[in-house]
Amino acid sequence: MGERITVVLKTEHVEKLRNIQAKMIKTSSKSVSFSHVLNLVLSEGLKKYKT
Repeated sequence: MGERITVVLKTEHVEKLRNIQAKMIKTSSKSVSFSHVLNLVLSEGLKKYKT
């Protein structure tokens, strides 16, 4: 389990994330939370950056 934080997202990003979530829900037998989708997308995006 991660930390609880508050994040403000642009509306267009929320819509894209919700669309990804909807596709994942259709193909999964388990529930798919918005936080799960956000963390997956963020993890993939962060792989581009080396720290």
